[in-house]
Amino acid sequence: MTAGDVPMRPPTNSLTRWLFLRALAIIYFIAFASLAAQILGLVGSGGILPIRDTLQTLQNYYGPQAYNLFPSLVWWNASDGGLLFLTHAGMILSVLLLLDIAPLFSAALLWGLYLSLVTAGQIFLRYQWDLLLLETGFLAILLAPPHIVPRRSAQRSPSPLNIWLLRWLLFRLMFSSGVVKLTSGDPTWANLTALTYHYTTQPLPTPLAWFMHQLPLPFQQASAAFMFGVELILPLFIFGPRRLRWIAAAGIAALQVLIALTGNYTFFNLLALALCIPLLDDAFLRRLLPGVLTARFDSTPVRLPAYRRALLGLVAALVFALGGIQMLYRVIGRTGLPEPVLNVVNFLAPLRIANSYGLFAVMTTTRPEILVEGSNDGQTWQAYRFKDKPGDLQRPPPWVAPHQPRLDWQMWFAALGPPSQSPWFSAFVQRLLEGKPDVLALLETNPFPDAPPRYVRAQLYDYQFTTMEERSQTGAWWTRQLIGEYVPATALAR
Repeated sequence: MTAGDVPMRPPTNSLTRWLFLRALAIIYFIAFASLAAQILGLVGSGGILPIRDTLQTLQNYYGPQAYNLFPSLVWWNASDGGLLFLTHAGMILSVLLLLDIAPLFSAALLWGLYLSLVTAGQIFLRYQWDLLLLETGFLAILLAPPHIVPRRSAQRSPSPLNIWLLRWLLFRLMFSSGVVKLTSGDPTWANLTALTYHYTTQPLPTPLAWFMHQLPLPFQQASAAFMFGVELILPLFIFGPRRLRWIAAAGIAALQVLIALTGNYTFFNLLALALCIPLLDDAFLRRLLPGVLTARFDSTPVRLPAYRRALLGLVAALVFALGGIQMLYRVIGRTGLPEPVLNVVNFLAPLRIANSYGLFAVMTTTRPEILVEGSNDGQTWQAYRFKDKPGDLQRPPPWVAPHQPRLDWQMWFAALGPPSQSPWFSAFVQRLLEGKPDVLALLETNPFPDAPPRYVRAQLYDYQFTTMEERSQTGAWWTRQLIGEYVPATALAR
């Protein structure tokens, strides 16, 4: 070594950890606040699928094993007050994590609370971003420092293993999303025409999606090719040198921003952006953040006690293995895995610490929409207007993310198949006939404010974006054609 040489030191991640936990705290707050506004209408005592009834059914069917298969604090209190307590406690703990107060304690409780709500939410909380938040939140428990009050002194770098667990999760999320599109056999992904349908048929498009839909086919195909590059090639850079990881972070972040501009995907895009932070080490972040902040973080790796290193190693090995198995599900299915492996996976599955990902494996090429209507005489029908899903042809697509109107989202899935595939829909119709206030609060308008209607029906329409010429002439964002009856006129049983 010459006099001018400087010893190479491994990159540190104390600032990385701090920034990631702050981002996760904000996302947790958004998720809990969004749920607080609609949890009673979804699964409260007067909601679409009351959780108290569901718990009783699970107990009758599974017996004592139900507590292990469906872990949730609502077993102890399934009242409306208990559900609101979980959501508001999550908001408070999110603020504590944001302020760096007892981060390990806060992260652990946040994960437990959200797992409880995912279990209680039933069909309304079975989205990939709910599972992704749980898996990310579990890894955050391993990453969070154990101090109680915010540290004013220099904070040391966490174990590299903690950072690599988050990188592994980001790799699985992105790479699986690309793989499922190729292995599904969907012709629109194979010929790069999927985006000619996507902007119209996605659950909740934004106004910008209308403009993107008007662009010519070569642009749409180039956009699909760019997406495949980000989902299949850039994830491999995560395992490369620092500069390749920075390129991966930039490309993945760019894709997430573009998705967020054209579709309301709740907090999913924010969570994916947060998972890009572990690709950036302290040296990189010091160039972006003010010196007043970065001065609190030194470059000394933390030296864990031997027992904690061993425990972290065991947990990390388990998480790595479970994540790899979940990726294999997409390729060979469960039947191709050894029985002992399946037993371990099934035993840990209720905790949601490793999940399978991959959005839009098959592109929907049409947009069926359900219009729900009520009537007192069976002749004159008035429509219930939802807050965010398409209905009124003149109303522009909304900007609603990072909030998720979960009933509106579920209506999109219900329209893709017959009512028998969405058994919750009959319960929704019944609540409208009963005039349940918490369910009506999920809607924008109630055309029967004095008393619930005698009949409720659902009609199925095909919706399409208007062309530029049609919109200039009519001002409408959508056109529609009646497909037929989704649910016939229904009345309460006497």
